[in-house]
Amino acid sequence: MSSERKHARTDRRPTLSIRGLSIAFARRQVETTVVKDVRLDVWPGEIVGVIGESGSGKTLTALSALRMLPKHARITAGGIRLGDTELLALSQGEMRALRGDRIAFIPQDAMQSLNPTMRIGRQVGEPLELHRGFTLARARDAAIRLLESVHIRNAEQRAKAFPHQFSGGMQQRAMIAMGLALDPELIIADEPTTALDVTVQAQVLKLIKEIRDEHQAAVLFITHDLGVVAQLCDWVYVMQNGAVVESGSVEQIFTRPKDDYTRMLLAATPSLHAPSRSGAVT
Repeated sequence: MSSERKHARTDRRPTLSIRGLSIAFARRQVETTVVKDVRLDVWPGEIVGVIGESGSGKTLTALSALRMLPKHARITAGGIRLGDTELLALSQGEMRALRGDRIAFIPQDAMQSLNPTMRIGRQVGEPLELHRGFTLARARDAAIRLLESVHIRNAEQRAKAFPHQFSGGMQQRAMIAMGLALDPELIIADEPTTALDVTVQAQVLKLIKEIRDEHQAAVLFITHDLGVVAQLCDWVYVMQNGAVVESGSVEQIFTRPKDDYTRMLLAATPSLHAPSRSGAVT
């Protein structure tokens, strides 16, 4: 992590601040706590990774910030602030207006999230129609520019395509373009490269870095892949069994891990070494 980003963690308000978050599942009148007293911050212009094995609570933590928890799950304690807005105090209608406007979500499986019956350009431009009152023609033009910004070639023609006519990597980039439409303060990405091959994954990670640099958006990146963390992130939270067991800069986590679980994750990836100053895996 650069000295500039270290300073950014102390000199202003975080974009996302989670304090004392606990989440429980209720089944047959029995409630089980699955996320326990999580504290997490993401500052403007920062990419924060949350890493842990399946079931560690990392995705539930991210979904709580979107108020999109699955059925039977509920927040039992804590607070979640986006800037100076307490998200848990908002009504469902207020939260719907905020999602896609101030917060963008990039899911794991773009194909499952895209409407198969709607052309890509219409889907990318739709947030501008809904939240900014753009006409259909103006939204279409903006969608083409957004597709160009995520490096989709022949964007004007590609905007007329349906999702099944896009490769997996192009679908993911279209989802990113849709998320960028309203220039959000926070982007939450839930394992967005899991289903992609190594080459396409590298392209998507590079794109997320570009978005951070150009828009100064805060990025919360959920992953189980330490290699992705080494390439992409500035700060890391390690989760195990619903709790944060360690947090720190990428350099500290990879070179001076404090928790046994973190050391176990690192040992389980023998080809991975500390990230270089350029952010690449060496």
